[in-house]
Amino acid sequence: MRSLNIAATGMLAQQTNVEVISNNIANMNTTAFTRRRPEFSDLLYQNLRRVGAASSDAGTIVPTGVQLGLGVKTSAVYRITEQGSVQATDNTLDMAIQGKGYFQIKLPSGETAYTRDGSFQLSDKGEVVTHEGYQVLPGITVPSDSVGVSINASGQVLVKKDGQIDQAEVGQLQLAVFPNEAGLEARGDNLFMETPASGAAVNGKPAAPGYGSVLQGYLETSNVNVVAEVTNLISAQRAYEMNSKVIQTSDEMLGTINQMK
Repeated sequence: MRSLNIAATGMLAQQTNVEVISNNIANMNTTAFTRRRPEFSDLLYQNLRRVGAASSDAGTIVPTGVQLGLGVKTSAVYRITEQGSVQATDNTLDMAIQGKGYFQIKLPSGETAYTRDGSFQLSDKGEVVTHEGYQVLPGITVPSDSVGVSINASGQVLVKKDGQIDQAEVGQLQLAVFPNEAGLEARGDNLFMETPASGAAVNGKPAAPGYGSVLQGYLETSNVNVVAEVTNLISAQRAYEMNSKVIQTSDEMLGTINQMK
């Protein structure tokens, strides 16, 4: 019976749906996390009577035919790149991006990763780094004798030294944008990697046309909507139960056939 296999594909699809939802809920407090959404598509169809086939020698054709579907499959899991809210932290090196763009991070392998998580700190050498100690490009060093650090909306990093009135610029942050942000590959630790699907990174200064601005002392929060996720979870659970009911019904039908004499 086709219904057994069809319902099994439905249960697998809803299992994937629940896994995506659970990951969204688990990361509801993760800085700059972007929620995911699964997409499904139907599988192949069996033509028991092909649509458009000739039904007589008079030239009449079958208007609809008989096609039986074979189930469902997971076609993609999209990242929803909607801007999250910003939360004040009063931490000097915390930065949120208002608008498009990603901070650039230099990995130990020499590769460049991208993130919207702006919870940065200083290394033992005074370099601006991530919580894993990875350098924030293009590489900014804050002098040890600085008494204050300020970062404006354009990404300029300014320091004030004791006894000086004017601030000195020690670096300029750069943001990267992509033709297709959803094509970036997530690698954990709030980092993304460029892929052929994302297109090449285009670097520019914050607050320039097409780039977001930098907000010092704030962090972008997760864009997960908990109410929507719980609603989706309930729907996925019901869909899973209905598919399991189809398997149960098909099994009962087979049992009826076995009992026939």
